[in-house]
Amino acid sequence: MPYAFPVLVLGQILVGLVALIHVYIVVLEMFLWQAPRTRATFGTTAEFAKASAALAANQGLYNGFLVAGLVWGLLARDPLRWQVEIFFLACVAIAGIYGAASVSRRILFVQTVPAVLAGLFVLLGRS
Repeated sequence: MPYAFPVLVLGQILVGLVALIHVYIVVLEMFLWQAPRTRATFGTTAEFAKASAALAANQGLYNGFLVAGLVWGLLARDPLRWQVEIFFLACVAIAGIYGAASVSRRILFVQTVPAVLAGLFVLLGRS
């Protein structure tokens, strides 16, 4: 198909963007959880942030694994590339759906929508 190359490139850019979003989340959860700006972002108090810092760091570590998987997908060759990317994008999307249902709808737009769009372009780029 004539549009496969641009779609493939856009898919890879979007996968990279999803990975960068999660690098940011890792930094917030693992290193800046108790900072005033992070507390404002997540709507937490200083007391809650202090009490939940270990839990947030653990959650940040899991987001780091998502980053590692997405970067692996970007560096891999086909057919492994698209399979790894789709798997980790699906993980991000499912985590975003769960977060939107249990914490804040905003997570749907920060995590799920970019992951689904990236996955769509990855799949379209394969055709």
